[in-house]
Amino acid sequence: MLSKIKRLFVIKTRFEAFMIIFALALGAMTRGAHYTVEYPGFGGYLLFAATAGAVMLGGAKILDAIRYEQAALANAAEKSTQ
Repeated sequence: MLSKIKRLFVIKTRFEAFMIIFALALGAMTRGAHYTVEYPGFGGYLLFAATAGAVMLGGAKILDAIRYEQAALANAAEKSTQ
């Protein structure tokens, strides 16, 4: 039963990855907008850019991990059929 619940929190497809990245981006941009209000001027915009950059780096890592896992599964399936 625990393994079934655990599978709910595993990103399996690129679509799921994009949905998670979108949610992360919404939160980051909201936080960045608050930073520009809280810290007016260059500092606020720098923090805004940092939140956007963090999502971009995280999203790229998620997408790379999905591609790597799918390739590993394909290689394992290929080896098992030989």
